[in-house]
Amino acid sequence: MAKRPRTPTTSTDASPARAPRKPGRPTSAKPPRPRKAKAEAAAEPAQPATPDQPQPQPQPEPTDAFTFAADQRQMLETLSMNLAKAAMTAQGAIAEAALSQADRPAALSPDPFHVAPAMTSVMTSLASRPEKLFAAQADLFSRYMELWSSTTRQALGEVMSPAPQDKRFKDAAWTENPMFDVMRRSYLVTSDWMNGLIAGVEDVDPRTKRRAEFFTKLLTDAFSPANFLASNPVALKALVESNGESLVRGMQNFAADLERGAGKLKISQADNGQFEVGRNVATAPGQVVWRDELFELIQFDAATDQQRAIPLLIFPPWINKFYIMDLQPGNSLIRWLSAQGFTVFVCSWVNPDRDKADFGFDDYLEKGIYRAIAKVREQTGSDQVNTVGYCIGGTLMGAALGHMAARGDTSVASTTFFAAQHDFEMAGDLLLFTDEHWLSEVEAQMDAAGGVLPGAAMAETFNALRANDLIWSFFVSNYLMGKDPPAFDLLFWNADQTRMPKRLHMDYLRQMYGRNALARGEFTIGGEQVDLSKVKVPLYFQASREDHIAPMGSVYRSARLFGGPVTFTLAGSGHIAGVINAPSANKYQHWTNPALPASLAEWQDGAVEHQGSWWNHWAEWLHEKSGDWTAARDPAKGPLSPIEPAPGSYVKVKS
Repeated sequence: MAKRPRTPTTSTDASPARAPRKPGRPTSAKPPRPRKAKAEAAAEPAQPATPDQPQPQPQPEPTDAFTFAADQRQMLETLSMNLAKAAMTAQGAIAEAALSQADRPAALSPDPFHVAPAMTSVMTSLASRPEKLFAAQADLFSRYMELWSSTTRQALGEVMSPAPQDKRFKDAAWTENPMFDVMRRSYLVTSDWMNGLIAGVEDVDPRTKRRAEFFTKLLTDAFSPANFLASNPVALKALVESNGESLVRGMQNFAADLERGAGKLKISQADNGQFEVGRNVATAPGQVVWRDELFELIQFDAATDQQRAIPLLIFPPWINKFYIMDLQPGNSLIRWLSAQGFTVFVCSWVNPDRDKADFGFDDYLEKGIYRAIAKVREQTGSDQVNTVGYCIGGTLMGAALGHMAARGDTSVASTTFFAAQHDFEMAGDLLLFTDEHWLSEVEAQMDAAGGVLPGAAMAETFNALRANDLIWSFFVSNYLMGKDPPAFDLLFWNADQTRMPKRLHMDYLRQMYGRNALARGEFTIGGEQVDLSKVKVPLYFQASREDHIAPMGSVYRSARLFGGPVTFTLAGSGHIAGVINAPSANKYQHWTNPALPASLAEWQDGAVEHQGSWWNHWAEWLHEKSGDWTAARDPAKGPLSPIEPAPGSYVKVKS
């Protein structure tokens, strides 16, 4: 449609009509300043500035402003494109995951951990005590009043006391920015209050209460502001500085982990491409001298001219692979033991598949413990062996000692237990995963997998026990920050899980965690009802102060079940670092006490603290139990012919 021509307007007063405004001219009524011609301005000499006359400041060239604006536009365009790319990557990955899971049967229960009944019991208890609820509400109100009061004082310049240490908020951005600082402190107030409220509930079954506490902690950990992009200043800073590339990389990591988990998110904890078993982890020299359907027996090379006469045989947990004791030369327990003059053997368990679904405790006793001991004796010519049982391998070894005591078998001279439990009354948070409701879910999961528990299932359980360290820290780093997983040998090993036979695993959970049968003298293995008090061989128990899988109190109760001489040592750190702590690292500490009083608290009261690793203390004890010195043994020259170099083949089988 053509524009209508504008008709001239006439003035209603006597003033002359104003000429139409030309395009591009100023709209202000102020008359323009007269400007000199360029030639005239160039001809004029520069006038010196007087004291009262300010020196004119140089103005940026118009092109500078245009360049800056263009750079900003380019940055915004790049950021927008990267945000869109990240969103599409995430959406595509989630869609692929949904399709891959579409034909799989749904879980038996929407609440496999039986949390709802536990929370109902806790809330019923709270509701029956309204005065406790009122007190809790008043406490929360008081905490928030203090939060806002301290925030106001901080805004007025008052220096506040340092915040409590929390690895999730260690970056200075959490405290330097007032908004994120308040967000952080508000979250900590609320989560601490909520967890304290559940912990203070009375008249509820202890296991029910512990389940409610555990999952409340999981919930509050999940809702940390550090776990969300919009409320994490460190992730936002990385997003801005990289023009969105950090989020693109993060969503690519997210998609790769979904694909690796076949539709389930399998968070990468380590750069698996940096490690290879037998190349840069598990490199201690030795030979596989025996192999059958259940284990490979590895004899490691001597590192001294002479060795102790009684060899040392290590039974690691079948939940994990043995090379936690041989990650790197500098922290290898196996290399260190060889350097102390011990002949070291390791039972490297097979990574079981469906054909081992019916293997139980009897099989692992007869075909594992007894056969490995017999082969070590055959290879070395020694009448006796010293044994080590690590974690669940120690539980089996303890039961085996009870079986030997009942049969009069004296082939074991002494046994050492690393983080091993035999009394499960105080077994920690893993007890939460052993009620019958959850066991039925696990059993169905193993049936669906052909009679074995997939390695990822146990990994998920152990990760949940330390969610902030093993789940959320990697979620933030890998996905929100877009960083690659670290090249960390310990985390590589942690992710290298094994499967477990259905019969063995269900018996272990029901008999040990469920009934505490071994401690009560009600556990039968190999046709014998085990009584640990009849075990008289010398024992060395190691526990770790911060162990969340085999708590120190649980290990101490286990040590008191046996009838022979027992040495108990407490190490610093946790389930892994407390055990694998080479003396050369000079880390942590350990406590010793030759007595074994009724309680751990009494033992600690009389214990002496020592700096550094407990290995030297154990080695002194072990030397006394290992006989005279003899010529070093060569694995290639024993009665058992070498099959292949260490670390063998079984340890390389992936789940």
